[in-house]
This record gives sequence, C-alpha cells and structure tokens, in this order.
Amino acid sequence: MRFAISIPQFFGDGEFDPGAFRDYLTRAERAGFDSAWTQEQVLGTMPHFSPIETMTYAAACTERLRLGCAVFVSTLHNPLHLAKSLSTLDQLSRGRLEIGVGTGGRGRDFAAFGIDPDGYVARFTEGIRLMKAFWTDERITFDGRFWQVDGAAMEPKPAQKPHPPLWFGGNHPNALRRAVRYGDGFFGAGSQTTERFAEQVRVVREALAEAGRQDFRIAKRVYVAVDDDAERARKRVTDALNRLYGRSGGDELTPVAVFGPPDACVSGLRDVAEAGAEMILFTPLFDHAEQLERLAAEVMPHLS
Repeated sequence: MRFAISIPQFFGDGEFDPGAFRDYLTRAERAGFDSAWTQEQVLGTMPHFSPIETMTYAAACTERLRLGCAVFVSTLHNPLHLAKSLSTLDQLSRGRLEIGVGTGGRGRDFAAFGIDPDGYVARFTEGIRLMKAFWTDERITFDGRFWQVDGAAMEPKPAQKPHPPLWFGGNHPNALRRAVRYGDGFFGAGSQTTERFAEQVRVVREALAEAGRQDFRIAKRVYVAVDDDAERARKRVTDALNRLYGRSGGDELTPVAVFGPPDACVSGLRDVAEAGAEMILFTPLFDHAEQLERLAAEVMPHLS
C-alpha cells in the first residue's frame, strides 16, 4: 500500500502563503508520503489554483516527492501544448511527474472552451495518442480526425522513459476498459463511494485479464477528515464537499468521504484498500497541515 496526499490549491486572491505551502510539502516528504497530487478545475466559484503551475512550485519545494494531477480534463487541452508543458515539468522535477487524464464526461462545459461535444471521446483518445507520440518519437507524422502533424519534432522528451506514468479517470465501463488499453493505471474519483469504486475495480481487473496485462496500478482519491468529534467532522466535510462541487446543500456527497476519529478513518480506509486500491490519495478539505500530521501519525501506521 502506498499513500499520497493532496496539494493545497484552494486560495483566494492574496491568500497564498509561500512559506506555509513549502512547509506542508517538505513535511509530506519527511512523513513518508509517496506522492502529492493536484486536481484540475478551471471554472467554478471556489478559488482553485491550476495544476501545472502548482506542481511546478511544488517541485521546487521538494526533492523526492512524486507530483501528479488527478486528473487533467485533457479533452479541453491542445495535446501539443499539454505534452510540452508536462515534458518540461518532468525535466524540471528530475523525473517525478505522474499524469492523470480524463474525458470530462458529457456534462462538461465544452462550448466555453471552443470544443464540439460531439465526438469528445474520440478527441480524448486521439489527443492521448498524439501526446505519447511527441513524448517518444523523434519525428511525428500524424493524420488524425482532429490534429494533423507532418514530420514535426518536440524536444526535450520527458525525463522518464518512455513517458511519465499515465493514469486514467472515468466511471463508465467503456472508460475503464479504455484505461487498460491506453494507460498505466486507473484512478478512482473522490466523488465515488467505496462501493462504486469496488465495482469499477472488478471491470478493470476483467479488462486486464483479457489483455493479459499485469503492469497496471489502481488508486483512489479519498476525501478525509480526522476529527475526534464525528458529528463535527460530518458537518465540515458536507459543507466543504458542497462548496467544492457547487451544490446548494444537502448531504448526498457525504458518503464518499471518510471522516471521524482515527479508528473510524482507519476502518473506512481499510475498506478502500480491500476494494482494490493499491494507493490511497488522502484529500483533506480543510486544515490541511493539521490533517497531514494526524494522517501520518494516527492513521497511516495502522494501514501499512
């Protein structure tokens, strides 16, 4: 079992504290976390730093910690620009980058990005193929539906060969099979319950068996709050999830989180591991530094 921690990204205008950010990451490195991860959210009322810039800053603050995004909605990106930025970041971090990608789903506001929602899955798949080509081939000739390239080159390549680990998000069985076909791992969403994640893992494992693959990893983001007062934890988690996902109220999202005293959190996280997670991404929604310390001291030792 490997453990990861989220990188704080929720800062309003003028709220970012460089010293506290650096201390958080260096503490995560010393505490034994394998990696630290961002999310991507371009639009929304909750202040949210973009992932590439946040990971770049984090790379400068750390030496060992691997850095990732779960996930880029890569359908909304130009694959050439995204491939270049990620290759650069892998070089700057000396090969510590992890890359998560997802289609965004039908509910995404494609029009705001100038993207035709028809064929968004084909656009996603073609973009992944093109990024891989730029990361691995000296010269790229590509005749696709959305992009055409004739003998172009992109240097430098990523530090990791053939490219950084590529994680896929997704919920639909077709998306899970696509992860096995094109990716190096599946990353379960924080917005999914443990029970739903277990169902997804079964589909992934069936696809892996059919493909004869073993070199594939499975992880899950878990919204978590360690608090000796279970009811206070429930209320704070519910309020934070509603803000994050733009909900007006209610507790429909509360079951996706693990919260309460340390023993309750250990129990809930063991369920995630038993459902198939080989790596758990702890994602506190508030009091990030305090939550990191409690997770490292009171939860992780009982999950190893």
